[in-house]
Amino acid sequence: MSNPRVVKAEFIKSAQSIKDSIEESRSEVVFMGRSNVGKSSTINLLTNRKNLAKSSATPGKTQLINFFDIEYLYNDQRFPLYFVDLPGFGYAKVSKSTKEIWQKNLQEFIKNRVAIRLFIHLRDARHPNTAIDNAVEEYLKNILRGDQKILTIFTKGDKLKQKEMSKLKRDYPDAIIISNLKKQGQDRVHKEILSYIFGVEFD
Repeated sequence: MSNPRVVKAEFIKSAQSIKDSIEESRSEVVFMGRSNVGKSSTINLLTNRKNLAKSSATPGKTQLINFFDIEYLYNDQRFPLYFVDLPGFGYAKVSKSTKEIWQKNLQEFIKNRVAIRLFIHLRDARHPNTAIDNAVEEYLKNILRGDQKILTIFTKGDKLKQKEMSKLKRDYPDAIIISNLKKQGQDRVHKEILSYIFGVEFD
């Protein structure tokens, strides 16, 4: 049986806050992570599109909430949803007041956006246990609704030695390790998305 794949992936719009976001007409998968974790590359890997999500050379430059129209195909069935790319946290060189408004908008979006079903928390496989990532995970756990789930994905898995990889798998047994460079791990992510949001069963 073939793996699910993305057959449609289009940028819809950027929003500054929940107020100017798109209508909540479908389930949403939210991508969040530190500014240099490889968020854009991960979205491009999952959608098999080179430049769907634009990565910036300057960490923290993306300060908008970006919405993408996504459609999966699996067993002749189509599964539409939205991918939502949130601004990276941690590195933005912006003024304190800008950062405060930005964080307020993000928190409001994360807490009050009814359509969010899955939070994908991207962490760097080389630095799996940073204080900022742990704080974000704790925050998400505290606001998580009954119909929501957190999926931890470690990026840059190709940078790990075998021993480091084994330890990471042992420490985070529920996480998925991917490599954008080697195009590895995306099939597991697709299955996780479809099984959680649409109840699709895989062998």
